[in-house]
Amino acid sequence: MPTQKQVKWSQLRVGLTVLFASIVIAILIFLISGGPAGLFTPKLTLKAYFENASGLRVGAPVRLDGVDLGNVTAISVVSSRPLSPVEVTMKVTTKYSGGLRKDSVATLATAGVLGETFLDINSRGATGPEIQNGDVLKTHETPDIQDMILASQGTLQNVDILVRRLDRIVSAIERGEGSIGKLIYDPELYNRLNVTLNQVQAMVGQISAGRGSIGKLINSDELYDKLNESVDKINKLAAEIDQGTGTVGKLIKDPSLYNNANEAIAKTNKLIENVNAGKGALGKFAADPEFAKKLDDTIANLKTISDRLAAGEGSAGMLLKDPSVYTNLDQMLVESRNLVKAVRENPKKYLTIKFRMF
Repeated sequence: MPTQKQVKWSQLRVGLTVLFASIVIAILIFLISGGPAGLFTPKLTLKAYFENASGLRVGAPVRLDGVDLGNVTAISVVSSRPLSPVEVTMKVTTKYSGGLRKDSVATLATAGVLGETFLDINSRGATGPEIQNGDVLKTHETPDIQDMILASQGTLQNVDILVRRLDRIVSAIERGEGSIGKLIYDPELYNRLNVTLNQVQAMVGQISAGRGSIGKLINSDELYDKLNESVDKINKLAAEIDQGTGTVGKLIKDPSLYNNANEAIAKTNKLIENVNAGKGALGKFAADPEFAKKLDDTIANLKTISDRLAAGEGSAGMLLKDPSVYTNLDQMLVESRNLVKAVRENPKKYLTIKFRMF
């Protein structure tokens, strides 16, 4: 039977063992929660604000380009920031503080599809000064799986509606409805297409045999010879024109034509300048206001005379408007024709010559 001293010693050893194990466990827990930098590494406290925590928890890792440099120490909701109410407080080791800038961007990322949510810091585009204790990082919201699922629901509904419509269309085609259905299932259309193909084949056979206009056009050498002869004539004509032969060749090659045209243009310009200067008859006609007034008065007088003639005034107006003048003139012409006819028939009656002798 153990003595009382032995029992006390055993109890003391058990107590010391439990105390030592508790201390070791506490140190391990502190090391784990304190991050990879160790127990005595100095740390910076940073903050970031998000619209939604998206499953982020206290103790989640904080990473810079995939490297762990701290942990999330607190997550809270700040009512004074309605647009980004979620405040995330983190502690990061100063070992990688050189890679953190004041304009670095913090985002919430997920390790894989179903992994935990962590805070990722991106400093690749940052150019600001080195970050200090208590700074607030810029944030960039990324859609989480729930947002993608909500966004995909509308797409899935649209796809479902589209599939249903396609199913109705295919069913209608299988029943022979619509243009496509008749095109596939109507035997009459097949027969017509068959007849058309036979006619096309017959026409192709005739063309291959050299029959008809198209057949002669394709198979006859006469057309080729005529085209070749026409091309030769065109080449010959082009060569003569290039040599300055003929009217067209002289028109293109003869420099005197250019000189004559240039001289004519110069004379035309001089004539226009004289007209603009009021020289000559055309110049006075274009620039003299008195002549323009006289011309306007003349046109007005002619209009007055024309109006009086149209109204039947004066001799000329009556000649144009009075039907009795036309009747009398017509009657006079008839009587003149009758008189001429009578004179021709019996000239002795109207033509007498008397001689007197003194």
